Amino acid sequence: MDVDTKCSNTSSFSECFEESFAPLPVVIIPSLLALGTALVVVLIFVSLRRNNLRRWRTMAHFTNGQQRSSEGSPSVSSQRDQAALSPWEIPEDCTIEGLEFLQPGHYGSICKGVLRRRDGASSSVVVKSFRDGASRQETAEFAELLLFHATVCKHQNVVQMLFCQTKRLPMQLLLDACTPGNLLHHLWSLRNEGCQQSNPSALGEQLGFSEVSVFLVAKQVAAGLDYLMSEHRLVHGDVAARNVLIGPGLSARVSGLGVAFEGRRTGSAVRRRAAEVPLKWQAPERIMMRLSIDRSDVWSYGILLYELITLGSPPYPELEPLAVLPKLQACYRMKRPKNCGAPL
Repeated sequence: MDVDTKCSNTSSFSECFEESFAPLPVVIIPSLLALGTALVVVLIFVSLRRNNLRRWRTMAHFTNGQQRSSEGSPSVSSQRDQAALSPWEIPEDCTIEGLEFLQPGHYGSICKGVLRRRDGASSSVVVKSFRDGASRQETAEFAELLLFHATVCKHQNVVQMLFCQTKRLPMQLLLDACTPGNLLHHLWSLRNEGCQQSNPSALGEQLGFSEVSVFLVAKQVAAGLDYLMSEHRLVHGDVAARNVLIGPGLSARVSGLGVAFEGRRTGSAVRRRAAEVPLKWQAPERIMMRLSIDRSDVWSYGILLYELITLGSPPYPELEPLAVLPKLQACYRMKRPKNCGAPL
């Protein structure tokens, strides 16, 4: 094949090189443009396909979640657990109205409300709602908490679950709202009502909270704690007036079962939950971060008796929290309160 070249013997080397390869840019540049255009088209196609796939997965997850909401619990994976909680689901003819925020809880907000049926019947309830945006592990823990209440809390002196909600969001735990409610707040209200009494030693007697009342409440709390230990080998771990609910006729129920729940779930109360218990209510072995035993509850129960007698006064009033353990190790003990008579 003959190649026609314009180079002559008189032409310079650079002129021959440029003239020989002059058509190449005309070929290469359009090729590069075509290749770039093809790459852009491919990238656009991949991006669109990825977006469509993500949208399809989202819709599939939503549809599947809706289906699970009607046929089962999206948060309670075990069929056995679903069967255990199914009888506790909020009836379809019930609605929760008038929610009033009480305090933040470990898993979400704690509110007070009214559970109303279509026939007009209603009852006051405490609603523990599981917060949004929680991790999968926390969701599983809350489901275990519902099972804990369904299987463990079956004693008249232990707080009991009325209903739960697992088949639609938010997950909820409904407890009976006792009146007057929290024992510590009730004791404070009695003390505030009679703070001007001329005879402080007879303060509880004058307000209808006598030593007989103290004995009645204390006996019921002891029965609830004994049930947890004897029937389920559970240490409550946070015995205090703030964790006792008072109902009509001074009926008492042990509440605040977070540490006990952790003990049942993990085999021992985790330090994170144990650290939430104020030092002045803890037994020495608890303060030193040792394993809690039933005798730790007995110690805290003694602090509860002090709260009952003094209408909600904090224990060791003369000591700072960090000074309690050294004093206890030196055999220091609180004196008998002025309001505590010899018989009690």
